[in-house]
Amino acid sequence: MAVTGILLALFLIVHMLGNLKIFTGETSFDHYAHWLRGIGTPLLPETWYLWIQRAVLTGAVVAHIVAATVLALRARAARPVKYAHRKKVNGSYAARTMRWGGVIILLFVIYHILDLTTGHLNPQGDPSNPYGNVVADFAPERWYVTLFYTLAIVTVGFHLRHGAFSAFRSLGQQTPKGERRARTAALVFAVALCAGYLVVPFAVLTGLVS
Repeated sequence: MAVTGILLALFLIVHMLGNLKIFTGETSFDHYAHWLRGIGTPLLPETWYLWIQRAVLTGAVVAHIVAATVLALRARAARPVKYAHRKKVNGSYAARTMRWGGVIILLFVIYHILDLTTGHLNPQGDPSNPYGNVVADFAPERWYVTLFYTLAIVTVGFHLRHGAFSAFRSLGQQTPKGERRARTAALVFAVALCAGYLVVPFAVLTGLVS
């Protein structure tokens, strides 16, 4: 669970940094997007790197879901008889909604691929102009797309905050002092990543990027 989560988190970081290149201008952003298609050439045919990356990420997502299911089943098996009176568990909102958060994130990823990867849900859908696709997607008249994107990214943030802290624990962090540091690091990481993703749609919405 921790290892697949870390792999997916690393992808989110790299993807966020790539998104931020939109502030360097249309030419630079489009060049970056087209460069991604050519990674590995001539050793690999064009776009093969992206398909290999997608295959690895898909495998990581499936493994992450399987791990979550196995852990849930183990937790249930450890207590086959329900509590006669169960006290309210003290925990973060993220911890209590990890499963539903995962479902929301999965649905968002599917939408995001159909929108900005394949272009089927994008109002412009021009593979030769990624910059224009982003601007068209988050245009002021499509404020509802920005709202949905924001809700999804905030959900990702909650998921990452709890997931990062849990990963630190799973990989050996057990001391009280280390736990406090892990909670702080997980919070800072989640907030920074959310901010990095949300700055793009809001820049388009407000006209900073057009």
